[in-house]
Amino acid sequence: MFDANNKIVQLCAKGMELVDDEAKMVFEQAWNESKTDFEKLVSAHYLARHQNTVEEKLDWDKLALDHALKTDDVFDVLPSLYLNIAKCYEDLDDNVSAKLNYELALSHSDHLQNDGYGNLIYRGILNGLDRVS
Repeated sequence: MFDANNKIVQLCAKGMELVDDEAKMVFEQAWNESKTDFEKLVSAHYLARHQNTVEEKLDWDKLALDHALKTDDVFDVLPSLYLNIAKCYEDLDDNVSAKLNYELALSHSDHLQNDGYGNLIYRGILNGLDRVS
């Protein structure tokens, strides 16, 4: 799914090696140069991590999700995207929206790999549901 030769993927990989404002600038460059929904999904996902407020993070996470839903074969990222959105709603004390998004994350969890990352996301979903239920 992630083509190492894709310029946007390369920019985001570069951004992950940087910190704070430098990383954000690289992710913004990736966003500005993105042409496909997949590229927009990737760059918005990383931009969300470098926002100053929960509201801004939520906006970027929702934008990443919107582009993911327009992209084929990205089902394995949906649990993570819904988890991120749910956590934002939880941080904003909107437990109704948080629970809905944790449940959406759980409904897509069958796409998670049975590995460290997949297990981390799955546990995050279950822990989130426990907190808002």
